[in-house]
Amino acid sequence: MDKNKSDLNPEEKVENIILEGENVKEESSVVSEAEVLEKEECNNTVDLKEFSKYKDEALKTKEENIELQERLLRVTAEYENYRKRTTKEKESIYGYACEDVLKNILPVLDNLERAALTDGSVEDIKKGVEITLKQFKEALEKLQIEEIDTNSGFDPNMHEAVMHVVDESLGEKEIIEVFQKGYKKGDKVIRYSVVKVAN
Repeated sequence: MDKNKSDLNPEEKVENIILEGENVKEESSVVSEAEVLEKEECNNTVDLKEFSKYKDEALKTKEENIELQERLLRVTAEYENYRKRTTKEKESIYGYACEDVLKNILPVLDNLERAALTDGSVEDIKKGVEITLKQFKEALEKLQIEEIDTNSGFDPNMHEAVMHVVDESLGEKEIIEVFQKGYKKGDKVIRYSVVKVAN
């Protein structure tokens, strides 16, 4: 096929054209394979970049997870220590409160025991009980415990009505009898007054 194309006879020309077409196909298939390989390499590079990115994110998430678990353990331990400490403090406060109350009431008990041992007259015993009662009321005052007032009318926040009487000669919600005295410390009711109420 070194001959010029113009010197070729028609059969040779046809054969030459066929051969040239095959060469073009081979070249295009070579180009296509090269393009495919190049695209695959490009995709692999992109895949590696994405993989690396996801791997970094996974490592970061794992580190954050470990850090959060450690924080959770610390917070849980701190809470447990706090709970134990407050329980001890509560018990301690209760112990001190009881101690304070008993320091004020024990002298009254001492006087009652002394009165029980005496062989005095009824008048002497009565006088001893009055002194002891006065001492007990003073102990309550030191503890800031006061008797609930029943002269100002019925108050459901301070009194417990166990009987009700309708009597037009008495005022509304008037306390006419106290069955049991009530006591409070500040605004906190320790024991409600048990009363009979009119109208």
